[in-house]
Amino acid sequence: MAIFSKTDDEEQPETAMEPKTSRPPSASNIKSVIGPSLVFKGEFSADEDLIIEGQIEGSIAHHKKHLTIGKQGRVKADIHAASVIVLGNLVGDIHSDGTVSLAKGCDVEGNIHCARVILEDGARFKGEIDMGDQAKIAAAPDDQEYPEAVRTQARLKMATSKANVKT
Repeated sequence: MAIFSKTDDEEQPETAMEPKTSRPPSASNIKSVIGPSLVFKGEFSADEDLIIEGQIEGSIAHHKKHLTIGKQGRVKADIHAASVIVLGNLVGDIHSDGTVSLAKGCDVEGNIHCARVILEDGARFKGEIDMGDQAKIAAAPDDQEYPEAVRTQARLKMATSKANVKT
């Protein structure tokens, strides 16, 4: 009997080759990506989260979804989305019921209308921010609600930073 030969007398074990089943993605984790080589002009709307790495000019309607303008993204449009993260370039107004986040290195020219804004150090922004029409967000608690140790640490940091400032 040869090592690599097979005879009809030998019984081969049956191996069930089950096809890989992949569950369809749920609506909460579907993301569309506009690739860096795509250029789109007109009115854009989608029903899932969107990541833009290409160029869009016109308007973007994403009322109940999240929108990310990637580092390579170049957008000239007014945006309506649940939340917006900008890593690339945007010329246009942002309207959001949630949070708008401008990341380090982004460049935004336009007005922002939202409930919350996050501006990272190094983000470039030219425009106005309007948070007036949104639901009020709880303000930071008074000093009295912080433990004494936290207040002391804060005073030390402020004193140290003032001592390091040269006039």
